Amino acid sequence: MTGTQRRILLVAACALVDADGRVLLAERPHGKAMAGLWEFPGGKVEPGETPEETLIRELREEIGIETRVACLAPLTFASHTYDGFHLLMPLYVCRRYEGVARGLEGQRLKWVRPRDMREYPMPPADEPLIPFLIDLL
Repeated sequence: MTGTQRRILLVAACALVDADGRVLLAERPHGKAMAGLWEFPGGKVEPGETPEETLIRELREEIGIETRVACLAPLTFASHTYDGFHLLMPLYVCRRYEGVARGLEGQRLKWVRPRDMREYPMPPADEPLIPFLIDLL
């Protein structure tokens, strides 16, 4: 980096996969940065948490899904510079979970085939992850 210091924000994301091979996308709610864009569920890794613990907490809080560390498989990661910070985001795949996904924070949810994800506007960090899911599923 040349002359500027950026904070690194660690965010964990999950490609939750249903029995039909579709992946859950959540629309960022109004009032948040990048509102209206579609993203993988997840959130900021809090101090003392592992990315896996973050996903277990976030999936429960945001969409009412229960899972375990053993059900989260790391797939790839995103590294993207936004204004004011650099995002580092590991993406996990989860095929084993309990519950029915619902937007507990008012966000819309959509089950999408990976090949159709480009039809949904996504944050710049999320877009490069799509080919990994197309290859996997």
